[in-house]
Amino acid sequence: MKKSKKTLAGLAALGVSALLLSGCSAAGGSEADSDTLTLWHFESDTSAMGIAWTEAIKVFEEETGATVEFEAKSFEQIRSTASQVLNSDEAPDILEYNKGNATAGLLASQGLLSNLDDAVEKNGWDDLLAPSLQTTAKYDEDGIMGSGSWYGVPNYGEFVEVFYNKDMFAKHKIEIPTTQAEFEAALETFADAGITPLAESAAEYPLGQLWYQLALTKADRSFVDDYQLYTGEVDWQGKELSYATDTIKDWTDKGYISTDASGIKAEDAGTAFIAGTNPIFFSGSWWYNRFTTEITGFDWGTFLYPGAALTPGSAGNMWVIPEKARNKELAEKFIDITMRPEIQALIGNNGGVPVAADAADITDPKSKELIDNFNTLTGADGIAFYPDWPTPTFYDQLNAGLQELINDTKSPADVLEQLGGQYQSGVDDIVN
Repeated sequence: MKKSKKTLAGLAALGVSALLLSGCSAAGGSEADSDTLTLWHFESDTSAMGIAWTEAIKVFEEETGATVEFEAKSFEQIRSTASQVLNSDEAPDILEYNKGNATAGLLASQGLLSNLDDAVEKNGWDDLLAPSLQTTAKYDEDGIMGSGSWYGVPNYGEFVEVFYNKDMFAKHKIEIPTTQAEFEAALETFADAGITPLAESAAEYPLGQLWYQLALTKADRSFVDDYQLYTGEVDWQGKELSYATDTIKDWTDKGYISTDASGIKAEDAGTAFIAGTNPIFFSGSWWYNRFTTEITGFDWGTFLYPGAALTPGSAGNMWVIPEKARNKELAEKFIDITMRPEIQALIGNNGGVPVAADAADITDPKSKELIDNFNTLTGADGIAFYPDWPTPTFYDQLNAGLQELINDTKSPADVLEQLGGQYQSGVDDIVN
């Protein structure tokens, strides 16, 4: 597909009303408090990133003498209000933000994020990030990832894998599956025992990730590039997406996925796995440390989705600096602290996936396994990003389509037709 010079003018209308809130300059409406850094992120206190960033705040305050005003936000709060908030005087100095064309790319194209090219060069952050992990930090003028300028800096990686209840697997004499057929056999064994095997949510992201993973079992890198980077047309009736959609419907009909998942959120699916209700949870590495700290009633483990060469994943969410941030230099200083070996080691030893840690600093065996899995994927070019990334509205559209699928209000073919039209409309707004 040919990319035009056009910015996301139509999509920028989402934030037009917020422009009316302020006639300020890009640097912010009122005089900056040079001793205060306002920071938002959505990590829990017990997550690897939450632990590491709490320490980074402490180091930052000790070294700069400045105070950090931290506000915990939910993922949904930031995702749904970013355009409006960052277009106002309420913008923080730095925040964690989701990467991808539909999120960071959109905000960059709207002029709401600061260009970080100079900061990256000055601090050498590009030397700390593998080329494959830089893809989601750079965006062109149309907000398409992979080239252009730096608009964010990730300091951790992430990928989607299978979390499983070892005790329940052992009770039902199930070995770790190594093929799709073996995985489905495991699901059938649990369902036959009256157990819904998959902890799922269609109201938020987990089911969409599973749908995409199923498509990736039939896909190659060219499919990923077409879907994510718009290098070619996506066949929404082709083998990849048809297989994924048909399989989700089939697994729901067989009781592997509960129809109740249409109203369940990601938190509910995760806590169901923590409670031992469902033996399998397919989601991201960001759950790893939470499971380590909260699961007490059974032993658990992880494995990569069986038989798949490609897996959803990427560099982690990024630190971004709003264009209206009042203290950009302090924000850059904080980012640099989070890239230090000692902070990276905290991420790695608490169940996260650091991007710049010294391997010798990672002492926890489970964490080593997690990091090795991620390195295996990046080394084999197996990172395939996430299903909702291509357009700003596709996250909600995909969830809605999958809800209709498992509620049996639309057939797989109708869901594919609906999603295909929504996807193409969003892509056309970006590239034409």
